[in-house]
Amino acid sequence: MRIVVLAGGIGGARFLRGLKRAVPDADITVIGNTGDDIHLFGLKVCPDLDTVMYTLGGGINEEQGWGRTDESFHVKEELAAYGVGPEWFGLGDRDFATHIVRTQMLGAGFPLSAVTEALCDRWQPGVRLIPMSDDRVETHVAVTLPGADGGPGERKAVHFQEYWVRLRASVPAEAVVPVGAEHAKPAPGVLEAVAEADVILFPPSNPVVSVGTILAVPGIREAIADAGVPVVGLSPIVGDAPVRGMADKVLAAVGVEATAAAVAEHYGSGLLDGWLVDTVDAGSVERVEAAGIRCRAVPLMMTDVDAAARMAQEALALAEEVRSA
Repeated sequence: MRIVVLAGGIGGARFLRGLKRAVPDADITVIGNTGDDIHLFGLKVCPDLDTVMYTLGGGINEEQGWGRTDESFHVKEELAAYGVGPEWFGLGDRDFATHIVRTQMLGAGFPLSAVTEALCDRWQPGVRLIPMSDDRVETHVAVTLPGADGGPGERKAVHFQEYWVRLRASVPAEAVVPVGAEHAKPAPGVLEAVAEADVILFPPSNPVVSVGTILAVPGIREAIADAGVPVVGLSPIVGDAPVRGMADKVLAAVGVEATAAAVAEHYGSGLLDGWLVDTVDAGSVERVEAAGIRCRAVPLMMTDVDAAARMAQEALALAEEVRSA
């Protein structure tokens, strides 16, 4: 079975770990979000690609879901001593090595897709991990920062990482823009993987800044819609709240309510064939099916790898149901 998964960071990575357990013999291609990528300390940092790579390769900090296990922060501390920022984005010493290698290879002329493949040679994630594009795409968020007097201040666009990590989404997101996406091309292998897939899955990743950014690259949404195979998604919203993170903040920016049904409608029946909601949202099944998307209510909390594997099995079962209809 050939499976294509569109993945962001923590939620996508943990779902993939469950998917690998559920179907260990499957040929899995992961199209990774690169809209979160950022240049820091002269280095190219790819948070979502690295989270998938570390999680599936056994090097992730399990407690926080990102960064390396057994990490130290001596380089960050030395940079701070020199007054070099930003201090709000913490890179560990082991993590720095990944970004140094990536930046060196990019500087030597290798595209991001080739660099990612080389990095995965070390981690052996058991999937083919492809960035959505070799072109630079960065998600920016329009916000109005508080003024000195406590009232509204400057309206500006900040990098998504600054909005998420430094500001902690403490101010409303007024717009979310994947800068550069309209001129980007899918990375080599992306459209081919979609065309050859038996099933396409949207894990419980952020529908705006993770899966949504991937779909913003011209050609990817169209290829998925025209693939002719079941496309099944899993809701990142459980009980009208994000399972993790602050997806409700960016959903509001694009005019979508933070409910499992509304996210399914946001993707649309032209893209999705099936949608899984959590059992607490069973009341939304009828609404989703009225939108032309087959829907089932199952447990969607990834409390451990076994729970994630059961979610993956449910997604594949719904895909088969769609295929047989």
